[in-house]
Amino acid sequence: MNETPSQEEVSKKLLKLLEERGKKALEMARKTVLEEKIESKEVHEALKYFMNEFWHDVTRPALLSLGCEAVGGDPDITTPIAIPITLISGATGIHDDIIDQSKTKGPRPTVLGKFGQDIALLVGDALLFKGFNMLYKAVEKGVTTEKIVAISDIIKRAFFELGDAEALALHFRGRTDVTPEDYLRVVRKKAADIEAYTRISAILGDGSEEEIEALGEYGRLLGMLGILRADMIDMLDLKEAIHRIKKEHLSLVIVYALQNPEMNSILCSLLKKTKTLKDAEKLSTFVDKAGGFIHMEECMNKLAEEAYITLEKIKNNRKHLKLLVQGMLLPEWRSYLTPTPKIPDG
Repeated sequence: MNETPSQEEVSKKLLKLLEERGKKALEMARKTVLEEKIESKEVHEALKYFMNEFWHDVTRPALLSLGCEAVGGDPDITTPIAIPITLISGATGIHDDIIDQSKTKGPRPTVLGKFGQDIALLVGDALLFKGFNMLYKAVEKGVTTEKIVAISDIIKRAFFELGDAEALALHFRGRTDVTPEDYLRVVRKKAADIEAYTRISAILGDGSEEEIEALGEYGRLLGMLGILRADMIDMLDLKEAIHRIKKEHLSLVIVYALQNPEMNSILCSLLKKTKTLKDAEKLSTFVDKAGGFIHMEECMNKLAEEAYITLEKIKNNRKHLKLLVQGMLLPEWRSYLTPTPKIPDG
């Protein structure tokens, strides 16, 4: 009898797959950026830092490769598009950090945190323009003009939707009355970029209209799972949880917990007092008691099931695309939580 693989095994397998499929495009993107002649020492150092030490996104180029293969195309033909897309996504990441005032991500400072807002903005702009310039030059690498036009239109629509989502999310800051439905509506809009990549992958692989639509919806769901996974991780990382409470909007985990009428007032009180790691730890245990983590897990499992259903219309090599979905789930989250303390008086 085959045993279900552990999440650790799934993660290792997924990381290996992403590295194999995305490393080439990432290295080529890094090389083309660092070859640019820049007189400003600070901007040059910031670009070098971002491309060499901070930005290790192999997921997007790997997604293009896997999606193209899934509709019967040659995954190697995605590289000329994967390189500019890697740069464009890097630029949007820097701009997002500026909006959210995120000075660290995991163990590393962001470009904003290391070089300041002005340099971060310039670096983001440089990557953005370089990416679009390379996108249009992809026709020289064998991508047809017709496909370049279609891809550019998809990226444009995704950018507008992403900008709209970020603007809507700004209205969530400091609020404890946001509903899960409103939150998820914005999350779906934020997943526009991943949908764009999977649509592009199907176009590059000459997929049918049905396959393009199926991979597009798959990408939207996968993108949502990625956002919610980051949401969950932010809640489990106490330092990041404090930053979210102070500078950004609350995690969906907390939004779900606040729907519990018996715990709402307690959670609102704890949110106002959350300033230290000890405070954040206490908050997380009450969020768990209110059902926040369980509801989040149920939501993610439902999205995963929907993603699997969309893949039924794809004929080739679905196992890799399913692995991407599995890698977004976090069944081990409870190990991060401490035992729930008694409910405070008042």
